Amino acid sequence: MRKPKLPPGTPDDIEQAFYEALQLGDIDRLMTCWADEEDIVCVHPGGPRLVGSAAIRAAFEAMFSGGSIRAYPEQVLRLTAHGCSVHNVVERVELLSDDGLRRAYVMATNVYVKTAQGWRLATHHASPGQLDAPADVGSGPAVLH
Repeated sequence: MRKPKLPPGTPDDIEQAFYEALQLGDIDRLMTCWADEEDIVCVHPGGPRLVGSAAIRAAFEAMFSGGSIRAYPEQVLRLTAHGCSVHNVVERVELLSDDGLRRAYVMATNVYVKTAQGWRLATHHASPGQLDAPADVGSGPAVLH
């Protein structure tokens, strides 16, 4: 099956499309966000390293069998240089339980690479969740020396 095409855009555009695909449970749209390389990597919270599009697709298909994933990127920090853009995000994940809407927060890193098709996701790595929104910890002065 051929992947639907995403128009070339910025890393932010691909990130938006990725999270929209999660929220819609749309596996084809989600896979369109990924680079066409066999060394792409995805790590779900507490899970193994998934390498290659077949493994990544299978994991998301299994997740979508329970419905869409209501994950929203917040507090995005970006570093873009030399055809690579690294986004560290706090994902707000919403779950509907018997007690109503519950929220958890996951720290994730998304790495985008510039390809012939435009920017595409090469790595998504997410930490185990926590109930409270994490606070940023500063590192002091910006100059090392």
